[in-house]
Amino acid sequence: MINNNTKDKNKSLRLAAENSTTRKNLNGLVIKPGGRTALYSRRGVLVCVLKNKRDLDVLMAEKWYRIPAAYMPGHKFKYLAFYQPVSFGRRGKRILYYAEVLNCRIAKRKNLLPKEARHPRAENFYLKIRIGKIKKLPEQIRNVMPRRISFGFTTLEHLLKSKNILELYNIAETEKIMEKGLRMARIKSVSQYNVKCGNKRFRLDFAVFCKKGAIAVECDNKKAHSGKARVKKDKIKNALLKQCGWTIMRFSESKIVSDLDGCILQVKKAVGKLGGFTP
Repeated sequence: MINNNTKDKNKSLRLAAENSTTRKNLNGLVIKPGGRTALYSRRGVLVCVLKNKRDLDVLMAEKWYRIPAAYMPGHKFKYLAFYQPVSFGRRGKRILYYAEVLNCRIAKRKNLLPKEARHPRAENFYLKIRIGKIKKLPEQIRNVMPRRISFGFTTLEHLLKSKNILELYNIAETEKIMEKGLRMARIKSVSQYNVKCGNKRFRLDFAVFCKKGAIAVECDNKKAHSGKARVKKDKIKNALLKQCGWTIMRFSESKIVSDLDGCILQVKKAVGKLGGFTP
């Protein structure tokens, strides 16, 4: 079901695409006569997701990518980089390819994919992005400590130099810093620990098991944990973990980078209160 906001946005996009005499700026993209857009950014890169190998095959053969109008990017870009999720098997959880954007236009899904004319979203508007030669990165960019990847922005310089997702988005590697601190302090921990609370599943940055309970150590990167939606999710996660008997310790990026010793000391005190480590 499409909500009213999405309907209104689709209508605006349609009107912009059909108007042959005016230009209308939508989310930073300039809609030109005929529905085409000019993406005026020499170095901007939009990181997008290929859902499966079929999407990659279509991309390689037909040289275009689509984005639902409801998720129209809010920044200008000149390049696309393609993230391959876990569904790609051994070649998943990484970025291998990128391409320069040639042009794009607004169109209904049924016109982009005529063989899927009966699809539930057939009448929805999409941004069709035509690309040039698909190039392989000099070094693949891995999602080392698995994070959920959706649309994101970076620069061409970062894309060509980065070795992992955190470097790509210029995010401090707080988990590596914390892991080293815990190890140096001889605090036994399990990284990327999966836990189930009721009908919810969570992945903890670090789990520390003690005689009288367990501690969840969470490293909150500024970029990843500053949005309202993310803050709300973190609060829900904290509440459910607490109900399941966990002690939650969250450390901000600035705290980890500037005062790691202070963070480690807090963890040590929490371990002491819970009777020390499990045998």
